[in-house]
Amino acid sequence: MNPNWNELRQTIEHLWTHRDELQSPEAHHAVAQVIEALDRGALRVAEPHAEGWIVNEWIKKAVVLYFPQRTMETYEAGPLEFHDKMPLKRNYASLGVRVVPHAIARHGAYLAPGVILMPSYVNIGAHVGPRTMVDTWATVGSCAQIGADVHLSGGVGIGGVLEPLQAAPVIIEDGAFIGSRCIVVEGVRIGREAVLGANVVLTASTKIIDVTGPEPITYRGLVPERCVVIPGTMPKEFAAGTYQVPCALIIGRRKESTDQKTSLNEALREFQVAV
Repeated sequence: MNPNWNELRQTIEHLWTHRDELQSPEAHHAVAQVIEALDRGALRVAEPHAEGWIVNEWIKKAVVLYFPQRTMETYEAGPLEFHDKMPLKRNYASLGVRVVPHAIARHGAYLAPGVILMPSYVNIGAHVGPRTMVDTWATVGSCAQIGADVHLSGGVGIGGVLEPLQAAPVIIEDGAFIGSRCIVVEGVRIGREAVLGANVVLTASTKIIDVTGPEPITYRGLVPERCVVIPGTMPKEFAAGTYQVPCALIIGRRKESTDQKTSLNEALREFQVAV
């Protein structure tokens, strides 16, 4: 049974401004309730609404407060040893999640049924949707929101965010394909069923330029739905001269024939994009 979220929110907001009470039994219980709810997917740091994604700042506050409440402990998994404040996620079989050695997820990260973790890392507060693949050496940062049927390819870096509290986490919407070695940080949102080719780097200030029409259209912080994106460069004037700086190029849209996850590579090949 879920607790009263409004009462819990009020408690967290109180603790945020009264840190001297943080080590009380009541404070530990309140923060633990939020972390447990994140772990089982009953709460999310950010969630979609009709008007767009909403960031639940009070939940991020609870995650931040969790750190000073914890003490360092040693965990063992066979011959492996970890020394950290955060416990590891457990009971994968009952969750319906496949976890390949040496994949690690922290307690407080939600993994939906059908998720596959290759050797990878998922941090506290993250939310990973059903049937998503987190491929080898990919990382999902704190509070990142990963949708259903997403593929995070090898070496992908999804940035995390705890502070500033109002900052949006990285959001990868349903059905997106993120190519090898891509980096997505600073609250960038990847729209539903979009495709990023290998080595695309997106920050809040990166220009994402649609070059499919007669005139370029520039986005920042957003890759629209079903777009196919590759890395690019553009000239920028500096005091010492003109130099090329990174950008991202929208070179097309996925066709209906590439809706199936197994066909995503075809979407990339169609535009001669590296996976």
